[in-house]
Amino acid sequence: MKIAVINGSPKGKYSITLQTVRYLQLKYPEHEFSVFHAGQRIKALEKDFSAARKLMTEADAVIFSYPVYTFLAPSQLHRFIELTKASGVGLSGKFATQITTSKHFYDITAHKYVEENALDLGMRYIRGLSADMEDLLSEKGRQDAEKFFHRFLFSAENGLWEEKTDRPSPFVPACVSPAESVTPKKKKDIVILTDCMDESSSLAKMTERFRALFPYETRVVNISEFPFSGGCLGCFRCAVSEKCVYKDGFDVFLRENIQRADAIVYAFTVSDHSMGSRFKMYDDRNFCNGHRTVTVGMPVGYIVSGPYNSENNLKTVVEARCETGGNFLCGVATDETDPDRALDKLIRTLVFALETGHTAPSNFWGVGGMKIFRDLIYQMRGMMRADHKFYKKQGIYDFPQKKKLTSLKMYLVGALLSNEKIMAKAGGKMNEGMLMPYEKLFAKLEKK
Repeated sequence: MKIAVINGSPKGKYSITLQTVRYLQLKYPEHEFSVFHAGQRIKALEKDFSAARKLMTEADAVIFSYPVYTFLAPSQLHRFIELTKASGVGLSGKFATQITTSKHFYDITAHKYVEENALDLGMRYIRGLSADMEDLLSEKGRQDAEKFFHRFLFSAENGLWEEKTDRPSPFVPACVSPAESVTPKKKKDIVILTDCMDESSSLAKMTERFRALFPYETRVVNISEFPFSGGCLGCFRCAVSEKCVYKDGFDVFLRENIQRADAIVYAFTVSDHSMGSRFKMYDDRNFCNGHRTVTVGMPVGYIVSGPYNSENNLKTVVEARCETGGNFLCGVATDETDPDRALDKLIRTLVFALETGHTAPSNFWGVGGMKIFRDLIYQMRGMMRADHKFYKKQGIYDFPQKKKLTSLKMYLVGALLSNEKIMAKAGGKMNEGMLMPYEKLFAKLEKK
């Protein structure tokens, strides 16, 4: 089988993920692997896509190889997928899969993003491999890589691939009504972050209506106008010094113009099952703050043009971003059915959050995501010094091993539960005992 490997890592041949591909090349010499460093060559590909087009056209299968960056694939691979679709290259019927490395922080959403776009291209998608960064150095990790490729070959030979079943009709945005501006505006710093360049678009009209009706002052930051030198390189320099290796000033711009705001409203158009490559570049470059929840407590909203409610993976990304960042999601206003009503709901909820300081406890997405990074940062604290300092200050190192009294209590409870005689005598008193702390709380409240 002729396999085109699309390396989405900006590190090129130095990509950790690519080492798994090299391993498979050695283990399966009967198959022809051709590696294309798309992530590293993305600017050149914007001028001439012919080399990538030729490689994929001549291949039987395509493997997307990349590190997971902020919930999805790197912005460079986002851009490559945009260019692939724009080129009109015929990939229908070719096999597709993916290999990623990460610390399993939302690798599921990254994989789903690539799967959805492969299916858009008519490819026969087969489930990929999600590995930890060091897996290949262990015997089990190497076995997992071989098992993955064996399953890929078996699935290709036996017709066991995913197929796109739904064929949605072209999206037509609902009409957005103009609105007279509410005056005077109250003093707050509300940032509307967008990549919109078309003033006649539905997104622009929704943003304009939001600004007109919102009772607080707003300002627009258009990231399409920012002179990015490039996408995140994954070099980890910022995790040590808090400064980005690029000299385009984005790290300072981010801290001084966005993160000091009272609230952020993101405005984008759904593109290729995500927010588009420009927004993804912005997200990836946020890595210049390491993995620090520097906007915790800040309310967040979204204005989205496109079929957002049918994009379940994108919805997960949007909600999980808020959960892991400690931000209250005030709503997502779309132009799918009734954008006027959707914008009104977003405005009312955001005003409520601003005026009351409303926050909400994290769910599984937030708690699970932060625990992954808690363990990662602690393990790598010698290198990721800035992150480590922040985690210590914020009390994020809440390891269960530190709660010795709780652990001792659980040993005592376990001993009681394992003794049938004691349990027979206790009857329902065990349940009563579990409620005692709550009864004390309610007793205090009743006295007030």
